[in-house]
Amino acid sequence: MSGVATALGTMAAIVVVGWLLGRYRVLGENAAPVLARTTFTVAIPALLVVTIAHADLHLLLSRVAVVTVASTTAVILVAVAVLRGVWRLGIGDATVATLSASYLNAVHLGIPIAVYVVGDAVAVVPTLLFQLLVLAPVAFTLLDRAHLTEPPTPDAAWPQDDAAASVTPDHSAPEAPEAPEAAEAPTPAGAVRRADVLLRTIRNPIIVAALVGVLLAVAPWQLPEVVFEPFRLVGAAAAPMALVAFGMSLAVRRPAGRRWISRELGLVMVLRAVVHPVLAAVVGHALGLDRPALLAVVTMAALPTAQNVLVYALQYGRGQALARDAGLATTLLTIPVMLVIAATLG
Repeated sequence: MSGVATALGTMAAIVVVGWLLGRYRVLGENAAPVLARTTFTVAIPALLVVTIAHADLHLLLSRVAVVTVASTTAVILVAVAVLRGVWRLGIGDATVATLSASYLNAVHLGIPIAVYVVGDAVAVVPTLLFQLLVLAPVAFTLLDRAHLTEPPTPDAAWPQDDAAASVTPDHSAPEAPEAPEAAEAPTPAGAVRRADVLLRTIRNPIIVAALVGVLLAVAPWQLPEVVFEPFRLVGAAAAPMALVAFGMSLAVRRPAGRRWISRELGLVMVLRAVVHPVLAAVVGHALGLDRPALLAVVTMAALPTAQNVLVYALQYGRGQALARDAGLATTLLTIPVMLVIAATLG
């Protein structure tokens, strides 16, 4: 577990740097949304192009991939049933909450955990590809639809006082996939054209990057590695930038009287730390996975919420508080959950 502890410690150090920058406003008043937007539109797409282009897409047809898809889909269905069916959250907030419960830190924490716990970095690939090729496009389609149909909701992560107003995301830019202007009136859901949602979705830089990566992965020829070097260099900034933005969000004071654990955060924590690993174990056992493969898939299912979810929440102006708190809470739960899994299946 020393490798996992090293990965967690490195992430924590970068988050602390982000907190200090946000606490003392070293980068100025609007640093957090600008950093999140840069990560969303430049760094993450560059990382995706390189990652997917070099991935073995045949892994999506393996039994481990079936377990990953089945268990993650079940978690999503439970989250949607509670968030939309019971609590009646809007599409945008429910989408961010569902991502918080199902979108895992497969790159920045999943790879070192796969190497040091499972012994093979390939274990994280099915989770990574499912998130990039399925979860992300669906989520961004829903968030773009929410942009057209729902007004932005006040978020406790960015309280509306003079101090926090400086870090409230700027929704004034017109290009997709920017979040809506605060004063913009939403279009009635029935009046939204599918073409509008489709256009906004296909212009999303992360989806464009994923599609480019897939095309390069299935192409019968390979580009010279020198072509990927600029993408690899810029993509390497995605993890630290997302972690710095996460740390800056922690510097925003929580409004007086607001509980740290909301019902949405409680749901996310239970789904991440308990339900998802248990489902992966049950499905994997039913499909006859051997013990090493079962350990790999259950360990990946126990990964914490990705910091990218906060970047997406900041970009669209939805669920920032939940994305921030989920990233912190589920990361803190990672070590005890991993120890239980290792003791049970290791």
